[in-house]
Amino acid sequence: MSAPLLVALAGNPNTGKTTLFNRLTGSQGRVGNYPGVTVELSQAPLELGADVGTVELLDVPGSYSLVARSREEQVAIDALLGLEGAARPALVVFCVDATNLSRNLYLVLQAQELGLNLLVALTMVDEAGDDAPRPETLSALLGCPVVPVIARTGSGVPELKGAIAAQLRQSAREHMRFAPSPELQARIARVRASFPASWPSSDGLAIWALMSAGDGDELSLPAAVREAVREAVPDSETGNALDDECVRGRYAFIDAHVTVPVQHTRARVLTSKVDAVLIHPVWGFALFLLVNLLLFQALFSWSAPAIEGIEAAFAWTGRQLGDVLGSGIVSELLVEGVLGGVGSVLVFLPQILLLFFFVGLMEDSGYMARVAYLMDRIMKAMGLHGRAFVPMLSGFACAVPAIMATRTMERQRDRLLTMLVVPLMTCSARLPVYTLIIGALFSPEESWLGIPVQSGLMVALYVFSVVVSLIAAWVLSRTMLRARSSALILELPPYRLPRLLDVLRMMWQRARAFLTEAGSVILACSVVLWFLLNFPREDHTLTARASAQSTPAAQQTAAVSAPAPIQDSYGGRLGRAIEPLIAPLGFDWKIGVGIIGAFAAREVFVATLGIVYAVGEDADEQSEGLRDKLRQEKRADGGPRYTPLVGLSLLLFFALACQCISTLAVVKRETHSYRWPLFLFAYMTVLAWLTSFGVYQVGRALGFS
Repeated sequence: MSAPLLVALAGNPNTGKTTLFNRLTGSQGRVGNYPGVTVELSQAPLELGADVGTVELLDVPGSYSLVARSREEQVAIDALLGLEGAARPALVVFCVDATNLSRNLYLVLQAQELGLNLLVALTMVDEAGDDAPRPETLSALLGCPVVPVIARTGSGVPELKGAIAAQLRQSAREHMRFAPSPELQARIARVRASFPASWPSSDGLAIWALMSAGDGDELSLPAAVREAVREAVPDSETGNALDDECVRGRYAFIDAHVTVPVQHTRARVLTSKVDAVLIHPVWGFALFLLVNLLLFQALFSWSAPAIEGIEAAFAWTGRQLGDVLGSGIVSELLVEGVLGGVGSVLVFLPQILLLFFFVGLMEDSGYMARVAYLMDRIMKAMGLHGRAFVPMLSGFACAVPAIMATRTMERQRDRLLTMLVVPLMTCSARLPVYTLIIGALFSPEESWLGIPVQSGLMVALYVFSVVVSLIAAWVLSRTMLRARSSALILELPPYRLPRLLDVLRMMWQRARAFLTEAGSVILACSVVLWFLLNFPREDHTLTARASAQSTPAAQQTAAVSAPAPIQDSYGGRLGRAIEPLIAPLGFDWKIGVGIIGAFAAREVFVATLGIVYAVGEDADEQSEGLRDKLRQEKRADGGPRYTPLVGLSLLLFFALACQCISTLAVVKRETHSYRWPLFLFAYMTVLAWLTSFGVYQVGRALGFS
């Protein structure tokens, strides 16, 4: 049987495209009132009746033009033109917002230049009201069918299905809506001659290649085509005269044939009044700070009961499983390695779900676009994008959901830059380490300039993380991630009430993606860590009372395998092996073992030290026994091993080092490469080592202990 025909659903962001996709196919794609919500392709069968049968409907990421400036536009181009191995659609249904006709038609004109077989679904006609264009007039202008629909209610959907079935029988034609100048015609001919045999010999496709190669830093073009573009358009001209001629030609056609009504509806007036406050340079920032205080409180405090509940549930399950299986390697592997690894994955879920719940509400209401606009000026000075602020702020709670939140950003370069600096923000997993070190090595009676040292250090660590992350962004944006400055081109959508069902669906999709992809890596690494801390084994003689069937006085002995002392485990040996590297920072092999254990999760550092000092693996940052052990540890000369200077060095190391497997795993998932998580780990580790080295060695030289 031949493969079903492919129909693509395309259009500008925020035109109701995914809502229409769900209505046509019965699927549950993510819907939002925020540009750039769809960043991946969704596909589902669409039944068109007996004459045509079932076709595959493809939900293409929203795009303002067919020049790749973002990941969404790159995916859209590949899908619509059949590039990068994608199948070329037999028909493209363009969603055109009736309230923003001129802007939406620009993309339709580009598609007609490329010779795509297309049909227009006129959306938002209920919001446009009497100002909505007449479908017959628009159809005559474009030379293709135009069907008005209201995706939220399903009005016009049956008529749209019928129009799709009829248009599939039509052949595509290339339409040029402006006459290229002789100079542009010469350039078109040069580029068209370089096309691969699989590409159609099209003027529109040549114009697309000319404009895309100059403006799209993420676009993949064949080497021959890119070379032809370089020959046809010098670098000094790319993105200027050539683009201007094409853009002016298309908009001249639109301006000549489309009348844009001036709408002063109550909704638009209300939107303008609200925007006067929300994007005000003073009041907008103040309100945004309040919103983010609420977000931070949710991620940091409101999730605590759920996190504690998950931890308690896994602890109880581990005890029950241990009682059933008894002692032995298999029992320890399942309870401490596998079950503990699953627990370390699921413990992130409350924060992930809460973060994306609030992000979903802000996106669906239209507020997220205002946040990006508000923060763009500040973030741009550091080489970041306006949309980077929310992920960075979310990093105070957990880097994992914060990195996942970078999907709302346009360019791959901007997303990548944000991913590389988000882990520098002080996440909640660092707090147990900070609390233990500050509580053990800094006296609560000490103060500096009237500020208690303990609380002052905690606040300083948060401020330090923000400053370092911004500096790192500035450096990376001017070195290995250097790129042209991209203006924030963003539609401010109308305010709408969030659709709770869509927000909950998005939360589940994101959580499932984390559990199935990043979670598997975290689980595997947790098992490896368990192995390092529990092997090699030693044989011990175990004497226990016999079973009830034996005489009460009967005793039985057996040789059992038990973990070696921690210093003799593979983890302990690794700690001793890295001791020469960390000794210049003031650390010994015991701290080295803790650092190794912290790779599973930073807070595991505390429990690992509890094992090392025989306090117990249940030791936490408030355990006085563990704090006393740290205070009493001595050097060979009898002096204290862990001084305030060592404590400060250790605090700075944990503030900067990438001690988190889950963070690396989610970066791998988002970048689809091992290169960037490896670079993230390397640069953060080197930065942490150099900072701790400088503080400790300078402190010693100045006579501090």
